[in-house]
Amino acid sequence: MIVTTLKPLLAKNRSWALQRRERNPDYFEQYLHQQKPHSLWIGCSDSRVPAEVLTGSHPGELFVHRNIANMVAPDDDNLMSVLQYAIFYLGVERIVLCGHYGCGGVQAALGLPASPLAKEDSALARRIAALRSSVQQGLVEYHASAEEEESSKLNRLVEANVIAQFAQLVACEPVRQAWQAGQSLEVFGCVYDLQSGHLKELTQQSAEESVP
Repeated sequence: MIVTTLKPLLAKNRSWALQRRERNPDYFEQYLHQQKPHSLWIGCSDSRVPAEVLTGSHPGELFVHRNIANMVAPDDDNLMSVLQYAIFYLGVERIVLCGHYGCGGVQAALGLPASPLAKEDSALARRIAALRSSVQQGLVEYHASAEEEESSKLNRLVEANVIAQFAQLVACEPVRQAWQAGQSLEVFGCVYDLQSGHLKELTQQSAEESVP
């Protein structure tokens, strides 16, 4: 028996499917046998930042991975397998790493020392601790900006997280292998503004950079 609380979702699904078929009878048929996404989206799990909705994408256009605070960790087999599959099997030519202002994960990392999570040995506690470690420079700048408005400081910390995760992304094995093989692959770091609904590009890289 279907759980009662699922009924609203099922009703919305049926309505959405009907609208798509009314506009284009072949809407679902064209995606039935294969997917050929042009981009891999790595974003935050926050329910206010749905990749397909905010980019106006259709099924088959985005390959999506989401986690708390859009983190990139080389030892995360979940993310690394997504990267490998997207780059080498689906042949995506673009990776978009997207954070967002108002990110609860970033705020949790900021307040971790005084949080009950600091005393836990849980998956969430480890995740937030790793996030805090990755944005240390951003935290230094946050605490040094005593005169700045809190919202502005938090926004800059979100941007610092995007930059930190982007650095991890372009240094990870699947991305480096693609560039070394001459594969066309652009990587972007962006931030999403919940208030305006706009994406802003923060950084971009399309080839492996040599270390001086």
